[in-house]
Formats: sequence, C-alpha cells, structure tokens
Amino acid sequence: MADNLSDALKKLKITATDSTADSLEGCLDCLLQALAQNNMETSEKIQKSGVLQVFASLLMPQSSCTAKVANIIAEVARNEFMRNPCVDAGLIPPLVQMLNCKDQEVLLQTGRALGNICYDSHEGRNAVDHAGGAHIVVDLIRSLCSKTDPASEKLLTVFCGMLMNYSNENDTLQSQLINMGVIPTLVKLLGIHCQNAALTEMCLVAFGNLAELESSKEQFAYTNIAEELVKLFKKQIEHDKKEMIFEVLAPLAENDVIKLQLVEAGLVECLLEIVQKTVDSDKEDDVAELKTASDLMVLLLLGDESMQKLFEGGKGSVFQRVLSWIPSNSHQLQLAGALAIANFARNDGNCIHMVDNGIVQKLMDLLDRHVEDGNVTVQHAALSALRNLAIPVVNKAKMLSAGVAEAVLKFLRSEMPPVQFKLLGTLRMLIDAQAEAAEQLGKNAKLVERLVEWCEAKDHAGVMGESNRLLSALIRHSKSKDVIRTIVQSGGIKHLVTMATSEHVIMQNEALVALALIAALELVTAEKDLENAQLVQILHRLLSDDRSAPEIKYNSMVLVCALIGSESLQKEVQSMAFLEVVSKLRSHENKTVAQQASLTEQRLAVES
Repeated sequence: MADNLSDALKKLKITATDSTADSLEGCLDCLLQALAQNNMETSEKIQKSGVLQVFASLLMPQSSCTAKVANIIAEVARNEFMRNPCVDAGLIPPLVQMLNCKDQEVLLQTGRALGNICYDSHEGRNAVDHAGGAHIVVDLIRSLCSKTDPASEKLLTVFCGMLMNYSNENDTLQSQLINMGVIPTLVKLLGIHCQNAALTEMCLVAFGNLAELESSKEQFAYTNIAEELVKLFKKQIEHDKKEMIFEVLAPLAENDVIKLQLVEAGLVECLLEIVQKTVDSDKEDDVAELKTASDLMVLLLLGDESMQKLFEGGKGSVFQRVLSWIPSNSHQLQLAGALAIANFARNDGNCIHMVDNGIVQKLMDLLDRHVEDGNVTVQHAALSALRNLAIPVVNKAKMLSAGVAEAVLKFLRSEMPPVQFKLLGTLRMLIDAQAEAAEQLGKNAKLVERLVEWCEAKDHAGVMGESNRLLSALIRHSKSKDVIRTIVQSGGIKHLVTMATSEHVIMQNEALVALALIAALELVTAEKDLENAQLVQILHRLLSDDRSAPEIKYNSMVLVCALIGSESLQKEVQSMAFLEVVSKLRSHENKTVAQQASLTEQRLAVES
C-alpha cells in the first residue's frame, strides 16, 4: 500500500492502465483514508494531480476497483469546487454506465457519486441528463420498489436522493421525471417502506420538489398519496417530521381533487387535533404548528366539494370547531376562523344558514376587538367573511339591522389598502337594492369624503375601483336628492364621470346609470361639475366608438336626453353634432339601442 497520499496519486497516474489490481486497490484505499481525515484538502490535491481523468478509465464493470473509485468520486464531489472538474474529467458517462451493473456496492457508490455531482450543479445535471442517467435510476427504483431488505432500502434511499439533487428547483428536469412516471413509483415506495425513516424522508423531499409543478398535481391525484401522507402524519411525534409532511401537503392541497382526497383520508381531524394541542402554548414549534395546521385547514376549504363536505349543512363538527376559533385569544386562530367562514360563505345556502345561526354577531365582536391598533390580517379576513355573507338578497336586511354597516364604518380611518378594499366591498354588497340603508350611508358626509379621497388612490387600483363603485351604488340604490347633494358637495361627480370611461363595462354602466339619476334629480346642483368633468365630450366618444357595448350606448343616450334640461350642457350637446352619431345608431343590431336612438334623435331635433 502506498505510504502517503502524494505517492498514491503519482502511482495512480503512472500505472493506472497497466498496474495490478492489488497495487491499485492500495492507492485507492490510501485516497479514501486521506479523504476521511480531511476531505477538502485531499480533494484539492486530487484535482491538482490530474488523477480525476484517470478515474474515468478505471470505471469498468469487470474491475474489482470500480466501487472504490465511485466512492472516491462521491467523496470529492461533496465539495462544491470539485463538481465541475468531475464533469470536465468525463466521469459522468462511465458512472451512468455503472448503473447497469448488478453489484450492489457499485450501484450504491455510483448513485452517491452522481447525486453529489448533481447537487446545486447545473453542469452536473446537464451531463447526467445528456448521458440518460435519470431514466436508468427511475427504472432501478421501479425494479427495487417492493424489496424490503436493508441493502435494497439503502440503494433506494441513495437513488431517491440522487433524483432529488438532479431535479431540485429545476422545472425542466422535474417535468422530465414526471413524464417518466416517477410519481406513482415514489408514492408506492412510500407505502411499502413507511417504516424506514431515511427512505421516507427522501420520498417526502422528492414530493416537495415535484409538488410545486402543476402537471405533477394531476399525476398525484391519480395515486393514493393523500391516504399515505395522512397515515404517515398520524405516526409523527417530532415537529421536524410533521413540518416535512406539511411542506408536501400545502402545494398538493392547492389541487381541488386532492383537497377532497385529503378530507376523505382524515387530514382535517389531524389538523384539529394539532390546533387543540398547540393553541395555548407559546413554544416556538407549537406556534409554528398551529399556524401551519390552521392555514392548511383554510386551504382545504377553498375547494367547493371539500368545503361542502365539511360544512354538512351547518351541522358538521368541523364547521362547529372552526366557529369556536373566532372568539379565541390567538390571532392566528381568529384569522383562520374568519377566513374559514369566508370560504364556507361561497354559496347562498351556506350564507343564509350562517346568518340565521348568529355568525354575524361573532364576526362583529371579532372586529370590535381589532378596531384600535388591530391586527390587519384579522380585520381583512373578518370583513371578507361579512362581504360574502351579504351577497344573498335575504341576508342584507338582517345584517343591516344587526348593525353590520356601523361595525364596518369603524374602519373608515384605516390606512391599510386591503382593509379599505374589503370595507368598501362589504358596504356595496349590503346596500344592493336596500334604499333606506343606501340613503343613510349616502348622507354620511364623512363616508362620502373618504370615498372621494380613495377615488384618487392611484397606487391601489382595487381601492380606487371599489370607491367609485360604492359612490355610484349609493346614488343608484337610494335615488335620493340628499345623497346626490352630499356627493356633489364632496367633489364626487368628477370621479363618476371618469368611471364612465373605465375599461370594465360593468363599471362604465354603473357610472352612467348614477349620472343619469343625478341629471334627472339634481341637474342644477351638479351642472357645473358635470361641465368641468367634460361629460358631454365623453358621451360623444362613447357613442361614436364601435367597441362600446350596447348597454353603454343605450345608457349614454338616456343621459344625453337628461342633460338637455340644462342650458349650458344643451349648448355643448348641440355644438358636438350628436344628431349625426345618434342617427347612425337607429340601424344598430341591438333593438333596444336602435329604439333609444330614435327617441334621442327626436329629442335632439326638438331642442335644436
């Protein structure tokens, strides 16, 4: 045996091709010993010596040294700076060839070597891909899958690790593995080897890698992954192990089919148990588990089928448990509870049942706890739930009489756009076809002034859009002169005129209907503002534009007819040749538009 590393390296380089197996083995043992003592320093010496190229010729199926050579390559490739030199030395093709060998030790060390070279190395992965290594490894995993002897399980662990390093954070290579059908194989592996901690862990990390891809979720949905993960989850005691399973569950649960499978496999019961155990603890691990479990619970409720299954007509134990989170002292549970209610409130039947069973008071109590220096995410979630509950017509009056509008208005001072957005949406839902409530809110100068301010929130398109829509809704549903006067005094008219040019037809329409009501009820008060906002020019543009929707053309003509009641606005209409535009619309394919064009033409002809 060579007595030191330098001698061994020289000897290897000179005699690799014609030395005896014994002398070669001695040199290789010396290298392995040196690597065990100081891996980095020894690796540097190996690189400088030029021996890496020699290894390529030593990787031969019939050689007794092959396993040791592969072991040395695996050891040096633990260092980042050695991975590219391994690729450049041409080691990948002969290593991939060794995967066809029957010797278990050769397979083990070859799997380690390829896995280490691929770790965080673009060049390593490309070389393995080019040599067809992944395909062979997937086939090997498939053929070994059912074997439970320790040697086979060790091989499987190494091969799973190799695939993980090969595809980690690389969408193209992950897709390649998915197309090779690796997912059903890995799920089967997890089921058979669930007692083997190392192999289970490798499977989980591999799942975590692949589960982010959309195409993988479709494949996962055809396996019994939900059942296997829940079964495994129930056995775990350690926080880290649970966390690993959570990291796979979260991306998988984004798929609606898998959501339902997880619910049917009993995941919800596991999550509720975690919540119960961790809710009063301030230990870091427990706080993290509480958050993950409650977040995942909310995610499961995003699927229509899984949500309905857990709602069980409002009688479900899961629904009842989630309700109990809302009055909790944990912000995390309050948040999850409110978000869960918002998710349950995705169809009229559920919303009506929840309002009839007192959920509104619970949400208002929760909001009350967060008015002063409150938790923004909780405010946002509770307002989301109230907004959804206010959608069914029969709920609006009940929620208004319960004082929801007053509870929501407490957040008018909020400077947080997400809260502003939900507050506006909730009020808009509440006053839909509720004339009295619309009038009451529309006369509230503080509210209207805040809406006008938010109509200029150019950095927050959602808030700006919702403010405009609520301004319009206050007029459309109240049909009140007092409301119109309040909006005029607060400077809201120009925003409604701008809204008529929105890219969204629904918003354009709402603006035009509100403006027509202003023109019909309070034209004198609004006249100057309508003129300054160049409403007449905008209407001319909307009527001339072939792309304008039929309802936009119809409501623009109705508004033109109403504006003629003002002398100054009538002059503007006459100066802009509206007759010509309107007469063309008499032959419009939409009968309602054509009829309104005839009426408008008559009115304009009379007034001219």
